[in-house]
Amino acid sequence: MAERQMKRVGVIGGGQLAWMMAEAAQKLGLDLVIQTPSPEDPAVAIATDTVFAAIDDATATAKLNSDVITFENEFVNLAALAEIQPPPKFCPSLRSLAPLLDKFYQRQYLQDLGLPTPGFAALKAIDTATLSQFGFPVVLKARRLGYDGQGTIVLKDLAALEAVLSASAFDPETWLLEEFVPFERELAVMAARSPQGDVVVYPIVETQQVNQVCQRVLITPDVGGANRDGAIAAVRSIATTLLTNLEYVGMMGIEFFLTSSGRVLVNETAPRTHNSGHYSLDACETSQFEQQLRAVSGLPLGSPQLTCAGAVMVNLLGYESATCDYLAQRQKIAAIPRSHLYWYGKSVSRPGRKLGHVTVLLEQGDRSEAEAIAQTIESIWYG
Repeated sequence: MAERQMKRVGVIGGGQLAWMMAEAAQKLGLDLVIQTPSPEDPAVAIATDTVFAAIDDATATAKLNSDVITFENEFVNLAALAEIQPPPKFCPSLRSLAPLLDKFYQRQYLQDLGLPTPGFAALKAIDTATLSQFGFPVVLKARRLGYDGQGTIVLKDLAALEAVLSASAFDPETWLLEEFVPFERELAVMAARSPQGDVVVYPIVETQQVNQVCQRVLITPDVGGANRDGAIAAVRSIATTLLTNLEYVGMMGIEFFLTSSGRVLVNETAPRTHNSGHYSLDACETSQFEQQLRAVSGLPLGSPQLTCAGAVMVNLLGYESATCDYLAQRQKIAAIPRSHLYWYGKSVSRPGRKLGHVTVLLEQGDRSEAEAIAQTIESIWYG
């Protein structure tokens, strides 16, 4: 067998997403070289080598001694990365990322492909006709760097919108306006594409948000409710179309709205491993982290199939500002049958911060079982 070319994988970002690549990297015989700003970041503990620098520091990226470079987050400077000489091999490529990092351009790209999204407009172009088309409530979104509910504001009326627009520090160039979608469920999917163009799509999941932060992910056969078959077919088609047209290499997370009429609309994309795919560590033949490393290092993609009837993943979110390891709560959660708990090793808790997650494999696989287990976990965690 010919020796593989890709042995050292550079990762821009050192949070929990990079940290969870460790087991897969060891399995595949790969070294991880991490670029991250702080020695306290989770992935430092598992890295073969670390370059300590800001995520958007392209000069530091040039020093990553690796065969290929991938991304843990989107907080990068594409223009600066494009200036690195000699140019590194990025997966996904900078060209694939270019239409995705600014949400306004992302929606334009999706629209150009004929993929369904909520109505949207650049904030600087808002006029009476635009507002009458969207109506209220309406959603204001940061075009860059928004995550975990940050950079998303639901405005109930014109007075609320005018108050935001008139704020002295508000820069309309950095925001877009979006139609408010009264969805029935929020769905998500992980998909991967290889350099050869092979695409695999993971099971479609339901996400449940609290304060615009994902709190639960349900992996059950009735994921689309009454519109299950149509919703699954639409999500799979959208994912395949998007990755193929981008000539994307690696994992991508895609979030959707499912309306009561059965329409599936793309909410956002994440060009990396994603929180909605954490369940795959314990419930799928190939985890999203192994799949990411397989794709970017040129190895054949693995099977995304479930190995159980279903699963539920619950994020362990910070609910206070404190320095605490929450050991007592973690021990109780870990004692739940078929549970798999991951603690990210972050030293400081703050409200909404992702401190860890737990996945529980289901016996029956139905939604009611998943929600009952989630409620048990949350009662222990939040007390």
